[in-house]
Amino acid sequence: MEEEKRNTLTLPGAIIIAGTLIAVTVLIKWTPAREQSSVQVPAKQVVVVVVDGGHILPLKTEQSLLAQLQKDGLIDGSKLPQVTELNLLWAFGLANKNNILENGPVADLRYGGPMNMASVGGWTVAVGSPADHMDKHAYVNLTAEQQALVEKISKGIYRPCCNNSTYFPDCNHGMAMLGLLEYLAGQGATEDQMWSAALSANMAWFPDAYQTIAQYMKQQGIDGKNISPQVILGAEYSSASGFSKISAQVPQQKKQSSGGCGVDSGVPASDVPKQPSCGV
Repeated sequence: MEEEKRNTLTLPGAIIIAGTLIAVTVLIKWTPAREQSSVQVPAKQVVVVVVDGGHILPLKTEQSLLAQLQKDGLIDGSKLPQVTELNLLWAFGLANKNNILENGPVADLRYGGPMNMASVGGWTVAVGSPADHMDKHAYVNLTAEQQALVEKISKGIYRPCCNNSTYFPDCNHGMAMLGLLEYLAGQGATEDQMWSAALSANMAWFPDAYQTIAQYMKQQGIDGKNISPQVILGAEYSSASGFSKISAQVPQQKKQSSGGCGVDSGVPASDVPKQPSCGV
């Protein structure tokens, strides 16, 4: 794929291009670094399937990830027999040991502690408590260079449901994005490929928002070919406050909805911890 195509994505073509990049660069056979888990997983497990998979990562990769997550008790099949790509990456990001979870703002008690956040306390479909799994499984052991890349990119990716970057993954979308970045970095993806994949994921998770952004660009005479994924994923376009300003100027568009920050498992909304705010 030519360098120019990786750096100057138009919104309509971003998902196709990013999907192609991921498919040819990541390994289909995924073998996680193993570490003994203290969670007791039932010997007999319900079969869990990926729903509408293969858009963000290759389907075989997602199925392999799912099998490992279920084996380790991240997903209880009796609670969540069908897993979306968002849920799959959410669980992966929650469980994988990483410095961002250990020492980043999500661990800072000034913000209420991890269990008070939708990305942690809201993961209600594991065997045991979410705290039994958070930052406990060594799925991806990143080099110092790969970790630095994940931290750099995560600080530049925002989501339309709140004002925090992926470096503060306090909701499901943020934790899923962190998991995606960690996985790609561990597979040797380049920085350009990771930015492209992140845009593809955000567009899949917030389709209405990015349709509105595309319409806004058209109204403003902005050529999408000249805007990089880094700019689109930044606070100006993709944070809740940035998108709100854009949306206000495109009244004919349907207002964006993230579909909530809870797992789609049939768990009553009252059972999912709520945060006072998504902003720091």
